[in-house]
Amino acid sequence: MPPSHSRPEFFLDRSLARRIVADLLRSAVWNLRTHIEVYGERDQDVPDVEWLELCGRSGWAVLTKDARIRRRRAEVAVIRRHGVKAFVLAAGNMRAVDQARRFDDNRAAIEAACADRGPFVYAVRAGGLERIFPE
Repeated sequence: MPPSHSRPEFFLDRSLARRIVADLLRSAVWNLRTHIEVYGERDQDVPDVEWLELCGRSGWAVLTKDARIRRRRAEVAVIRRHGVKAFVLAAGNMRAVDQARRFDDNRAAIEAACADRGPFVYAVRAGGLERIFPE
């Protein structure tokens, strides 16, 4: 498939260090929306199934560090039903700057994967991407 002329849009989950990761990725010219930008004051009250459905319907790929979304029944159902494309940091205990760097270091592979149809979840590792859902 030829490369897309437009870059994918991403949704930055609240599990990531909000402002720092968003600012660093935006400075690297990532096209993204943050959880708090989309939901405002409701931010902490929005269940995962709600924002996952929005991402699937809107065509936004998910950036998160919450690897459990691929194991929870309700989240899995939404990921499948709405063709969600998600990228999960394999090491969740990283500093914000390292979280942003890990995504940016894997940017070419992430953007290439976004050209495929969802649903899927990839682990974002230092050495590249690993598809972890569906298994």
